[in-house]
Amino acid sequence: MVKLTLPSNLEDKIFEIKYSDDNVSKITSYFPLNESEKQEIVSIMNVDFSEFYSIFTDTVSEEEWNKTKEQIKKRFNDELFRIDKKP
Repeated sequence: MVKLTLPSNLEDKIFEIKYSDDNVSKITSYFPLNESEKQEIVSIMNVDFSEFYSIFTDTVSEEEWNKTKEQIKKRFNDELFRIDKKP
C-alpha cells in the first residue's frame, strides 16, 4: 500500500487517512480544512476526491491552530483513550 505523503503543515492537521484498495477513501482532519488545503491535497493525490471530514465543526484560523494544536491533539487523544477505560 502506498501511503499518501503530505507536506508537514497539512499532515499536522490530519487525524486519520483511511485506505480502500490501495486508494485514499477518507481523510479526517481535526478541524475542517479550508478550500485551498483541500485543493492542495487533491493536487498531490492527482485524482478526483471529495471525502473530507473533520472531528470538530468549528473553524480555526491558522494562527489559532498553531498556538493550540498540541493541546488540542493531547486533549482529544486523552479523552478518546479514557472512553475505553472502565472505572
